[in-house]
Amino acid sequence: MSIITDMFAYDFMTNAFIAAGTAAVVSGLVGYFLVMRGQTFAGHALSHIGFAGATGAGLIGLAPLWGLLGFTLVAGIVMGALSERISNRDVAIGVVLALALGFGLLFLHYHTSFATQATALLFGNVLAVDRAMIITLVVLGAITLAALAVIMRPLIFASLQPELAEAKGVPMRLVSTAFLAIVALAVSECAQIVGVLLVFTLMVGPPAAAQRITTGLWSGLAVSAVLAVAEAWLGLTIAFYTDWPVSFCIAALSATAYFCTLPARTPTHSYAEA
Repeated sequence: MSIITDMFAYDFMTNAFIAAGTAAVVSGLVGYFLVMRGQTFAGHALSHIGFAGATGAGLIGLAPLWGLLGFTLVAGIVMGALSERISNRDVAIGVVLALALGFGLLFLHYHTSFATQATALLFGNVLAVDRAMIITLVVLGAITLAALAVIMRPLIFASLQPELAEAKGVPMRLVSTAFLAIVALAVSECAQIVGVLLVFTLMVGPPAAAQRITTGLWSGLAVSAVLAVAEAWLGLTIAFYTDWPVSFCIAALSATAYFCTLPARTPTHSYAEA
């Protein structure tokens, strides 16, 4: 018990646990569908695109979060709208990703005083989260999960049976666009905890592990969210007592959890309950 009380004697640790828990729940739930749809590279690209937005916002005097959120949201909508037209999507996304990082470097060139913040943006700095940021993350998280709930049923149908869903009249492009916009919101939150370079830590690791050990939709979502929160909180605890970077601790735990599920036989998923 002393381990717990020692940590929470500091306000910055309390803030970090609240912020990390909020972002982890959102990342675990949204990431589950990201992995299920095979769009993890798109999620990775959105985080890098967000870096250009954050540095651009710093250049004009805005909070980095709003630039990150704005760029990822626009990019997510565009990627979703074009997803049915682009034949070599991975190539196109990779080119856009490289261009976005190039713009981020250009913005840093003209705003050198932002370099310290850029490092925190790349690798995360959850220990610097304040109450205002927590409120922002909670509001964004609520919006993200509410939007996910609205499109969940057509999203599942379109992900598992795309041809049949299209034949039944499901608006595939609209579903894809809405989902990637939701992913953009989740990426913006997750980046505040582990940084844009390690977004996969919470958005892919826990969902991928959950899908290897569960068969149902709701059980998979629950395991994914619980794993993400556990990794985030345990990572904070380890970092507090070792002075290691928080993002490294979370990344190491995420990778360990996934590797531990590899010997398990991949289950046959049944989403009839949805």
